[in-house]
Amino acid sequence: MCGIAGFIDHRLAPDGAALVHRARAMGDAIANRGPDASGIWTDDTVGLALSHRRLSIVDLSDAGAQPMVSADGRWVICYNGEIYNSDDIRRDPALKAVAWRGHSDTETIVESVARRGLSVTLDDLNGMFAIALWDRKEQALHLVRDRLGIKPLFVAHRGDQIFFASELKSFHAAQAFDLEIEPSSVASFLRFGYVPAPHSIYRGVKKVMPGEHVTFSVGGSCASRRYWSAAEVALQGIDSPLKLSDEEAIAQLSELLGDAVSRQMLADVPLGAFLSGGIDSSAVAGLMVAAGRGPVRTFSIGFPEFGFDESKDAAAVARHLGTQHTELVVTASDALGVVPQLAQMYDEPFADSSQIPTHLVSKLTRRHVTVALSGDGGDELFGGYNRYRLAEGMSQKLSRIPLGARRIAAGALQALPMAWVDGLASLAPRGMLPSQVADKLRKFANVMTLDSEGIYRRLVSQCEDPATLAPFADEHPLTPWSTGAVGALPTFLDRMQLLDTMTYLPDDILQKVDRASMAVALEARPPLLDHRVVEFAWRLPRRFKIRDGETKWLLRRVTEQMVPRSLLNRPKMGFGIPLAEWLRGPLRDWAEDLLDPSRLGGGFLDISAARRLWADHLTGRRNWAYALWTILMFEAWRRRWADS
Repeated sequence: MCGIAGFIDHRLAPDGAALVHRARAMGDAIANRGPDASGIWTDDTVGLALSHRRLSIVDLSDAGAQPMVSADGRWVICYNGEIYNSDDIRRDPALKAVAWRGHSDTETIVESVARRGLSVTLDDLNGMFAIALWDRKEQALHLVRDRLGIKPLFVAHRGDQIFFASELKSFHAAQAFDLEIEPSSVASFLRFGYVPAPHSIYRGVKKVMPGEHVTFSVGGSCASRRYWSAAEVALQGIDSPLKLSDEEAIAQLSELLGDAVSRQMLADVPLGAFLSGGIDSSAVAGLMVAAGRGPVRTFSIGFPEFGFDESKDAAAVARHLGTQHTELVVTASDALGVVPQLAQMYDEPFADSSQIPTHLVSKLTRRHVTVALSGDGGDELFGGYNRYRLAEGMSQKLSRIPLGARRIAAGALQALPMAWVDGLASLAPRGMLPSQVADKLRKFANVMTLDSEGIYRRLVSQCEDPATLAPFADEHPLTPWSTGAVGALPTFLDRMQLLDTMTYLPDDILQKVDRASMAVALEARPPLLDHRVVEFAWRLPRRFKIRDGETKWLLRRVTEQMVPRSLLNRPKMGFGIPLAEWLRGPLRDWAEDLLDPSRLGGGFLDISAARRLWADHLTGRRNWAYALWTILMFEAWRRRWADS
């Protein structure tokens, strides 16, 4: 795990010192991603510079330093991530004659490209990565992102100038061009709480897409291809489903996940795992123990003040597995202390409030280890989100009720005092009801008049009607929704899973974990997103995902081989905070400052509409916590980055 940045700018070609100066500034801006070492490589003839910040994980010696030049001198690599099958690739006959300098995966990639070609190498890589490769012979810059979008990669193409970086901070540090906010990105951000790829918050700055390989020539021409596509994998998987008994499916997934976890335990530094006590993280921790590599360290945080604490469940799983478990009890003060750091940590507007506990558990974990395995991806692959079951059920049932009757019922539910609903729900025995009942009830009311696709879109929206808050621009068209691949899938569940895999997973979940962990120089690895697991999951018939109302049926059975069902059988809670209450309480002054009408929005927001939400929320008439959080995160980001 590292940070990369670089550019091609022929205006600096004659000035080697200027190339180094800008490259160093771009790298230093993301020093948190790689505090162990730094490196710069330049080509004065074309004005190219590559900058690397290193977090040393595998081969801690100088033999793993970057940027790295291939033995034949043609290729130069600057790379962020980990390749888990590096040793397998080195055994390829085409690499038999290589005189290896060390055992880093960086050297594996660059020598494989030199001897087997870039396309063959990409097809073989098993890992998470953002790669910049300079071809000195063809004078072409190749940018590549991993299949699922685990590692970030931004690019700005301006005529014959090309800039790239792991984070937008590097573009600010380059001071080579103006960064102008894109109004449509603001509107899209208000809906989802993130800016959907390939767009970024800035006009002319894009995100390299998951599974994409982009090539730039020195003259500025650009070509792009997908070497792996989640949509194609989904379509192919559904067209050729596996014919397996329950026992066969359990055995095959166990073997596949065991291999993925074992591979991702490779490191020359201390390693552990996040453990929430849920299905996904328990599966990962259990498989780490089963790998037999010695004691396994697990980490969790508890927040008893919040009302939905998972730390006791995590501790029980850790005791059963016999891991060396570390837990931090987080107070409201601890969590609130993270809020002022978020705009710096996330240099693009980002409004998933679980970013706060994610950063806190990353900070705890980094005190003890440098690498942590996570359970991210299990919900998207195996049908784990509550919204899958609920949306399908709602769609089927609501379609039988006349639209007029649905509108009346929705109005009645929306009129209920949300504080009153939550108060009643708190009296129910633990486990009887899901967390945040009032919010879920309000979401249900909001979708009662929609069709199936509208139901999904509403359930994943932070703000129900961005046009009221950002009336000055339309939202970006969402490519995955309009390509036709999603619509070609046969069931509503399939379509929801694919949309989440192509949008919510890389743009929200993985970005959240990347920024929260890399802010403290912790490498987070998600073994459930091994592309072989993804391809296997899409070939599974529906009964292995949701059966008799039980989500993640197959993954549960695999996990129960290591952890008793009694420890896992509890409602899905998520990783949230009591946002609605905090905005009315300890965060009120902070929010009031950001919502000051004299400064709010920078011309991108409707101030009156935002203030109405705030007034409604403060009085308790409505719970606008999520919509307000998007507004507040945008304004905090704008003051930190746009105003500067």
